[in-house]
Amino acid sequence: MTDQRVSVLIADDQRLFAEALTVILSADERIEVVGQAADGREAVELARERRPDVVLMDLNMPVMDGFEATRQLASAAPAPAVLVLTGSDSPADVARARAAGAAAYLTKDHIADDLVRAIFAAAGR
Repeated sequence: MTDQRVSVLIADDQRLFAEALTVILSADERIEVVGQAADGREAVELARERRPDVVLMDLNMPVMDGFEATRQLASAAPAPAVLVLTGSDSPADVARARAAGAAAYLTKDHIADDLVRAIFAAAGR
């Protein structure tokens, strides 16, 4: 384990997707998955507790959606980089996510290499 590892929190209400994403990301020794949240409120709580470098945020989740969770995380100190990872490629959703404070926006079809590159870019590494 090196101090260059990027810690990542996954926020997605689709448990199977979150589990698969954890396996994919954990295969990269530079990434440490520090938790999974099933809704936006849990994502905010876990991010405050575990202080990840990057939060992978789905937009459509129960309890609190990803837009509001992103807004709350962006105002936290220190604020993690929020990388939206969602199924929607709607320009309106992209604009709302950016306005909420998202550092980047990817659709769920950008898994593996694109996602790893985006995580390191969001973490400033």
